[in-house]
Amino acid sequence: MNPESDFLDQTLPLPLRARDSRRHDLMALGECMIRLSPPGHGRIEFARSLEIDVGGGEYNAAYAAARLGWRTAFASKLPENPLADIVLNHARAAGMDVSHVALEPHDGLGRTNRVGLYFAEIGVGVRGGMALFDRGHSSASQMAPGDVDWTRVFQHEGVGLLHSGGIFAVLSESTRATLQAAITAARASGTLVSYDLNFRASLATPERAAEINREFVAQSDVLIGSPEGFRALLGGAAPGAGSDTAELVAAVSRAFPNLRLVAGTERTIHQGHRHDLGGFMGIGEHFGRGREYRDLEIVDRVGTGDVFSAGILHGLLSGLPLGRTLDFALAYAALVHTSRGDTSQFRADEIQALADGATASMRR
Repeated sequence: MNPESDFLDQTLPLPLRARDSRRHDLMALGECMIRLSPPGHGRIEFARSLEIDVGGGEYNAAYAAARLGWRTAFASKLPENPLADIVLNHARAAGMDVSHVALEPHDGLGRTNRVGLYFAEIGVGVRGGMALFDRGHSSASQMAPGDVDWTRVFQHEGVGLLHSGGIFAVLSESTRATLQAAITAARASGTLVSYDLNFRASLATPERAAEINREFVAQSDVLIGSPEGFRALLGGAAPGAGSDTAELVAAVSRAFPNLRLVAGTERTIHQGHRHDLGGFMGIGEHFGRGREYRDLEIVDRVGTGDVFSAGILHGLLSGLPLGRTLDFALAYAALVHTSRGDTSQFRADEIQALADGATASMRR
């Protein structure tokens, strides 16, 4: 008997709201920014042009789920100006509902509210990638609980899964209060909560981020992260949490008994454009790993963890066996490594083909 195989062959029964009783299969709460990147592997300092894209951890996951046909929504806050329109039009093009993005008048200078920006360099060879954030005073970072009618969203419209995470949670006291209001309303209406431990050193110290994350992980059903993130979450003090990923998952499960599933990626970096990518899922003493993509050649790695999250949530919403869910999520992440930008350019059939073992042969 193979315990790992037995676990991955199972489905995870979740008390999801019936599809005909919910308007949104998945709602993401977070910040979406304008991304500006030098062409190719250029450096910001020497750039003479910048490519415009959009991205944000929670937004990327909802967008990736929309590409799979799910009815997704994005909740956030933006000023009313053309930069915000870039974000909103990008979301609408994938079929995302943006009716719960709170809009406020722009102050004309960005002194009190603005769309966050970030600049991204794409790594290659011995040079890793780099992200430079310019997001202070953004409207999203000042989002307050009353900006969205959460009772109407969760009780009257209906949502299958609420997805957010550690980036939005650490932006400000008001975003934490907003996330808490959303989670409280979600749980009261039977909506499940998924949480991504996403960490940004520019936003908080590891200790402060872990303190905030623990507050929300304790209220979540699905947790997504990495071994490093789980160690930070546990604070290094949990008994039995060794260096082995299965032990970490078991320790997280003990620390947060409300969790129904823990999943994440493992990455070995050889060069800026060559990584090994693998993933895992588990709960308690149950654990399994998915297909590993060795020597993955990378065009752009930004947003690939968010796409992995979308793949996991896709499998849970679909009622797929856990092994198929994990392999789909890893295939999705592997494919998105091959395209520019934070968000998905791929369809479900392409992802499933790779998960089933398709090669890179040209299709004619």
